[in-house]
Amino acid sequence: MALLQFTDRGIFCERAGVYLDPWKPVDKAIVSHGHSDHAHWGHKHYLCTQDAMPVIRHRLNLQDNIQTLAYGETLNINGVDFSFHPAGHIPGSAQIRVEHGGEVWVFSGDYKLQHDGISTPFEPVKCNVFITESTFGLPVYKWKPQQEVFDEINAWWRNNQQQGKTSVIAGYTLGKAQRILKNVDASIGRIFTHGAVDSINEVMRQQGFVLPEAPRVTDEFKKPDLQGALIVCPPSALGSPWMRRFLPYSLGVASGWMKLRGTRRRRGADRGFVLSDHADWDDLNLAIRETGASKVFVTHGYAEIFSQWLSSRAIEAYEVKTRFEGELGEIDESAKEEGQV
Repeated sequence: MALLQFTDRGIFCERAGVYLDPWKPVDKAIVSHGHSDHAHWGHKHYLCTQDAMPVIRHRLNLQDNIQTLAYGETLNINGVDFSFHPAGHIPGSAQIRVEHGGEVWVFSGDYKLQHDGISTPFEPVKCNVFITESTFGLPVYKWKPQQEVFDEINAWWRNNQQQGKTSVIAGYTLGKAQRILKNVDASIGRIFTHGAVDSINEVMRQQGFVLPEAPRVTDEFKKPDLQGALIVCPPSALGSPWMRRFLPYSLGVASGWMKLRGTRRRRGADRGFVLSDHADWDDLNLAIRETGASKVFVTHGYAEIFSQWLSSRAIEAYEVKTRFEGELGEIDESAKEEGQV
């Protein structure tokens, strides 16, 4: 019997009776991070990292049925050792290491190797079997250094300001929005946020994350207050009546999907900034090499193509169907919080 099995509820460790990021209600769930395609409501008991807990509790309205571990701390369940290791995806995100009888599996969750200045950086974990995402598992996806992207964002904001326009930048509510706030040049002007972003900011501030002042947009702020400012909002706000108050504005979208021509036009954006919280092609390959794994299971994204590529590199690799969605799920998930304007 394999240490981990792929079932219709999620990734299952039968020996311990626990699931990893299950998408259907189960008794015991070990959760890699707080995005809605990985952290689902309805489980009887949750286990996550200390940094991920406040956001997961907030989003799922949990009470006392959530337990935490620090990175590197081990929990033994019926002879199986479980531990969390930094995934670098968003604050609190983790890879889940599972060990029994000298055999080690690692479930990556979502991850990136590029340090974003706010998440605990990714750490490779040696294992026999690695379960990897492949959201951007094509050679076309190669990311610029983060500072270059923020130099582009800052220049766009300054230019809009000189033209008397407000700058509206869309990035998903949990992770991307805080990454933008942490790294943008706040000396350029005032920064405001959509209500959904502000709610997550407050949770993260309470646990010690330092973010620049960025009040929620409310009716108390008039057009002169917003002119020339930077507005950080979720993609679900684009095209909504909420946007009209910022006219005239320039719209930017921050996402790995901005790498593809045509995506920016479909989102109605004036500018697309290639900023992803997932590993690009080179870093997917590097991460897998550093695990030393002889077998790799490839989940969401370009799973079929990427698993074939790994097989051609003498790595035993298999495509696995899951309900994880990667960046598409993260972009759409903020629609659930659209009322928090």
